[in-house]
Parts: sequence; C-alpha cells; structure tokens
Amino acid sequence: MVSNASQIGAAVTSKGDVRITRIGKVLRKFRIDELPQLFDVLNGDMSFVGTRPEAVSFVDMYLPEYFATLLMPAGITSEASVRFKDEQELLSGAVDVSKVYMEEVLPQKMKYNLDSVHCFSLLKDAATMINTIAAVLDLNTLN
Repeated sequence: MVSNASQIGAAVTSKGDVRITRIGKVLRKFRIDELPQLFDVLNGDMSFVGTRPEAVSFVDMYLPEYFATLLMPAGITSEASVRFKDEQELLSGAVDVSKVYMEEVLPQKMKYNLDSVHCFSLLKDAATMINTIAAVLDLNTLN
C-alpha cells in the first residue's frame, strides 16, 4: 500500500484500489504479505487459526453479538478469510465500499467467525489450514 493509504480511502480494499502498489499486488495475490505474522504466532500474540481483526472503524459499528469474536486470539487465517479470499472483487463495483462491506460482507464473515467461537475444535482448525493452503493455491476446494 502507499504510505498514506488510510487517509486516502476506505478501511477495506477493492479490486483496482489505487492505493495498492505493483509489488503489493503480487504480495497480496500470493498472500506473501501474511508471512510476517508468523513472528506474531511464534511470540504467542496470534494463532494460526482465529478470527481476523477488523479495522477499528468497523468494530465501532459491531452488533452486540459480534463482540464475542474479539475474545479469541487473532489468527493468520480463518474460515471467513478462506470463504472471502476474493473480497476485493466482491467490493469492486461498489460506490461506497465501506457501506457495502459493513452491510453485506461483514455479517456473512461474522457468521463464520461466530461459528468458530461457538464450535471450536482442533480438527476444524486443521481443516481451515488445509482450506487456506488450497485457497492460496487456488484449488477451489470450497466452491
């Protein structure tokens, strides 16, 4: 992203977002931009599987039930991340990206996040990691 990205646009990115640099497009496409988070996992600040943190502007508008997702450690991946790996494209035609995200995308993502909070299991986390690898490699295991 360009250095002042948060002042230029929405808290989420859409396809063709001018704030993403050419190198950033490659890093994001292959999810290489997530690799530094491995240090956070090793430090115990994150887990491999857990809810992905949202921008503060979206957390400020959470419905009460969404706050349960903040009780879990942040993760590098989640079922919501896998299912919405092409979120940029979903938002690409939106006039108000933040509004569409908040009203349409976030509720669906929260359904997966809340399910992971309520139905935690090691087996489910292992499946999420496998689905993440498949999604990054674009093996279309879910769709």
